[in-house]
Amino acid sequence: MPQAQRTEALAASEPGRAASELQGAAVATEAEGLRLHLSSSSSTGYKGVCHEHQRGRYRAFRTEGSRTIYIGVFHTVVEAAVAYARAV
Repeated sequence: MPQAQRTEALAASEPGRAASELQGAAVATEAEGLRLHLSSSSSTGYKGVCHEHQRGRYRAFRTEGSRTIYIGVFHTVVEAAVAYARAV
């Protein structure tokens, strides 16, 4: 997914956030010395991260075979992506 479409998708899922804030989150490929796993098929833009719409937070998870391993819930998409990067 091109950056503009990813930013639009993020904006649609988070109407309260500024576009510049969303664009910064969409292009973060490294944080805390870790390489983040980008995904063009995820609405958040990161592998192993989904948005919990009711709570307004981001859930990080990884899969091992057929099992889903829950990592945690985070306030920002980048925090969740960093947690995923640490876990894999």
